[in-house]
Amino acid sequence: MIKNEVLKYIPKLSVNLVKNLIKEENLTIKIVEIRKTKHGDFKKFVNGSSQITLNLIENKYRFLITLIHELAHFRVNKNSNFKKAPHGSEWKNTYKLLMLPFLNNTIFPDNVLSKLAKHMKNPSATTDSDIDLVISLSKYDKHNDSVFLFDVLNESLFEFNNQTYKKIGKLRKRYICKDIIKNKKYLFSPVTRVKKI
Repeated sequence: MIKNEVLKYIPKLSVNLVKNLIKEENLTIKIVEIRKTKHGDFKKFVNGSSQITLNLIENKYRFLITLIHELAHFRVNKNSNFKKAPHGSEWKNTYKLLMLPFLNNTIFPDNVLSKLAKHMKNPSATTDSDIDLVISLSKYDKHNDSVFLFDVLNESLFEFNNQTYKKIGKLRKRYICKDIIKNKKYLFSPVTRVKKI
């Protein structure tokens, strides 16, 4: 897909900033169907070219954050001859540097901006681990009838990926839930989107 196609999925006032970041010749950006395990990814090929894939979502703020996250991977890879930790200090510093011009309320709404600015002090491998940021971003998602798992009462049933689970309780940061059919227990993030039964 042509890189400029991504411009229609981001906030209008971020377009010029993004144009400057994606003008690299050896970079392809593809928009793909939603994957459940990731919002985007970065790959470098043997021939020296690079590719970013981004999930097709309607939340322009989440889309922009994911794009900058993956562009940081691209920059780290481009500027180094050595293999780096995927979300190590080089990536964190690059991500912060790339995100800085976007951290203003002409691009992000105040409720997202405050959480994003806090997140960027020490960005993690995924925004999904930052519960406050996920909740703020979710106000701009289309959820149909889904809710966050933390809104489901203990001992209640819910559906996730066409499977039925019972929420049992909390273990540190995650919830223990039991698959009703398999009778196995799993750990879920509090901000997993589920359907109440």
